Amino acid sequence: MPLSSPVPRALRHTRAIEVEAFARDDGLWDLDARITDVKVRDVTLASGVRTGGTYLHNLHLRITINRELTIVDAEAASDAVPYPGYCDTIAPAYKKLIGLSLMKGFRLGVKERLSGVLGCTHLSELAQILPTAAIQAYANDVIQTRDGAGHDPLPDKPFQIDKCHALRAEGPAVAVYYPRWVAKAVPG
Repeated sequence: MPLSSPVPRALRHTRAIEVEAFARDDGLWDLDARITDVKVRDVTLASGVRTGGTYLHNLHLRITINRELTIVDAEAASDAVPYPGYCDTIAPAYKKLIGLSLMKGFRLGVKERLSGVLGCTHLSELAQILPTAAIQAYANDVIQTRDGAGHDPLPDKPFQIDKCHALRAEGPAVAVYYPRWVAKAVPG
């Protein structure tokens, strides 16, 4: 169902976030993430005028992960920034992501290692979406998600059960698609 029709309005700013996942020949995976900000009209910053339609931010973050979702390499690049010569010097700090698990304490680890003046607000924000992007990338490639009718049963409960509202163990979607794993109501 789409959003409701908006009142008359004028576009002023576009932020875009994109994540691409690549299976590498060496068995590792790369997640290439990008965040951009564009104003539709000229804007005056302390560092000068940015022409409408050009990037205020064009930032990239690549993490390399193993099959256990642990970061084994990381790099960042800043192709457009509001304060050239300053914002674009923080990229090496993103090596601090190495060793973090996307599944255990990742967001807190990013905050501890790269919040505030330790990192770039936008690159650190971009990092926050990488765990769910990795799960989507790994689904049915690294992590098997099928366990419904017509599929061979998985030995363990599918990872996605109890990770969102629709797939709560006691809910109707699990009863339909993963009947073996539906939580039975306990008589009260």
